[in-house]
Amino acid sequence: MSEPLPLTPEPLLQAVNLQCERDKRILFRELSFSILPGTVTRVEGPNGSGKTTLLRILAGLNDAWTGELKWCGSPLADQREAFLRNMLYLGHRPGIKPLLTPMENLRALMAGRRPVSDAALCQALQGTGLAGYENVPCRNLSAGQQRRVALARLLIADEPLWLLDEVFTAIDVDGVAALEALLQQRAAEGGAVLVTTHHDLALPGMHRLVLGAGGIADER
Repeated sequence: MSEPLPLTPEPLLQAVNLQCERDKRILFRELSFSILPGTVTRVEGPNGSGKTTLLRILAGLNDAWTGELKWCGSPLADQREAFLRNMLYLGHRPGIKPLLTPMENLRALMAGRRPVSDAALCQALQGTGLAGYENVPCRNLSAGQQRRVALARLLIADEPLWLLDEVFTAIDVDGVAALEALLQQRAAEGGAVLVTTHHDLALPGMHRLVLGAGGIADER
């Protein structure tokens, strides 16, 4: 289970002078920013500027970088276990197993995190428009429905920090509106969201982290 959010408005996550190079090309350098509780931050930039790479670095899935990361004010390397307990990462691929049903996939995603009843899992799937599909193998679902299985994870998430990479892909207008509302609700509850998307996301109070190809990022 995740730990309580800090009572002070100190950053949950801080990046200091991050630099990443890929194929002898610098994606970003001197990248520093802070992610505060109660905020939604959109990572923007042209294709190839390193948006997905940045989220994978923050999630611990890419170690080809230099600089410093801090979790709640302490070096992340010293707080790795606490960070992983309190961070939820959803990549641009749904990350579900096609041979499993939506219910089985959610059970697997929650395994090792915290106990969740089947009733709560079913409610989460219904909340993403999958009522009646709970026990259908995911290989028989559309791309949008498979994405909704992954997004159902957000409806039962209690992690303070969400790292979301292109989560608006392959969902319809109603799904987009519901996801936008969910991100706003999460911030209102004190959580923090860092999201990349090609969708024209413009939530009230949203922060922006703009990556330039090979350059210094601009935090707005």
